[in-house]
Amino acid sequence: MKSENLLRINGAQIAMLVVVNLFVGGMVGLERTVLPLVAQQDFGILGKSAAVSFIISFGVVKALSNLFAGRIADAIGRRRLLITGWLIGIPIPFLVMFAPSWGWIVFANILLGINQGFCWSMTVNMKIDLAGPKYRGLVVGLNEFAGYFAVSVTALLSGYIASAYGVRPQPFYLGVAYSLIGLTLSIFVIKNTKSAGTGGSSSPISLGKAFAITTWKNKQLFSASQAGFMTNFKDGMAWGLFPLFFTSQGLDLKSIGIIVAVYPGAWGLLQLVSGPLSDRIGRKWMISAGMFIQGGAILSIVSMHSFFSWLFGAFLLGLGTALVYPTLQAAVSDLAHAEWRASALGVYRFWRDFGYAAGALVAGLLADALGISTSMIVVGLLVVISSLITVSLLRETLAVKRA
Repeated sequence: MKSENLLRINGAQIAMLVVVNLFVGGMVGLERTVLPLVAQQDFGILGKSAAVSFIISFGVVKALSNLFAGRIADAIGRRRLLITGWLIGIPIPFLVMFAPSWGWIVFANILLGINQGFCWSMTVNMKIDLAGPKYRGLVVGLNEFAGYFAVSVTALLSGYIASAYGVRPQPFYLGVAYSLIGLTLSIFVIKNTKSAGTGGSSSPISLGKAFAITTWKNKQLFSASQAGFMTNFKDGMAWGLFPLFFTSQGLDLKSIGIIVAVYPGAWGLLQLVSGPLSDRIGRKWMISAGMFIQGGAILSIVSMHSFFSWLFGAFLLGLGTALVYPTLQAAVSDLAHAEWRASALGVYRFWRDFGYAAGALVAGLLADALGISTSMIVVGLLVVISSLITVSLLRETLAVKRA
């Protein structure tokens, strides 16, 4: 069936999956502004590496959830895994609101990693199932727009709520609503896109072989995986250190919330353009340019000293991320055969989201040893190096786009 017909026939389900991913992204947005400050204000955690421990637990578990999500979905069905992810997500805001110790926060983020790995992976895979190869970049862009736009709006809302009522529990009431709405839509509105056990969704190669191909055997897939890893490596740093950096520069919570929201806001909104644009002009140079812009944006934020310059730096960081985020997933989908595409995407998303944990850990340790600004500079330089690797190894994937 032609892609145009697929898109028209499945348009309503694609739109509902976009709505569901708004609530998936909102669950992460709850923590962007507030949780690093909860570590300091409620639990007296002053060490940067300790304060970002919740991101490390989140990143490791989300990466592993991504890795196995495709295989689990092949066994039980995509919709069932989406619902399972939401059921795991319901306790998260309550654990954060009433946590008597920091260990509870870390555990909540383990659950958040599973919730995001299952729910976000399924909204991506289900859209790719429904759209066909011609509109792969478009639907991935829509999915990522919805998720990160919700991250931005929720980061902004939670910052305003925290400034008015305190960092706990009021900002996390949003999470209760998000999880209940997401679960309700997934149960009563979303339809499965692949029946469990059908030959069309099974993989003829083992997960171990898919892991090897996507990680190092295929240079194209390796270049995509390392770029995804470094994109979220940078984001793990930004998530953990940006609120602390801007606090150290004397900004109030409302101003921090605005800057922290602009970054994922630009990231989310611009993916409406970058995803479909990659279907027209190609993937490689959008990815390479996006990686370079991300690294440059971090270096510019460190060197600037005013609210509006930091706001512009946050916008550039969102622009660079928007150029690569849907484009990398579309490139991996181009390169992988349909029979093992879900596994390849799972491996790519494993490395991409393992970057959260690695970035938070490295940035936290560097910040404790050398200071927040030096840590941010190192991360910015590493992202620039990643862009050069992409230029060297990645060939244009649009020409080999697979059904």
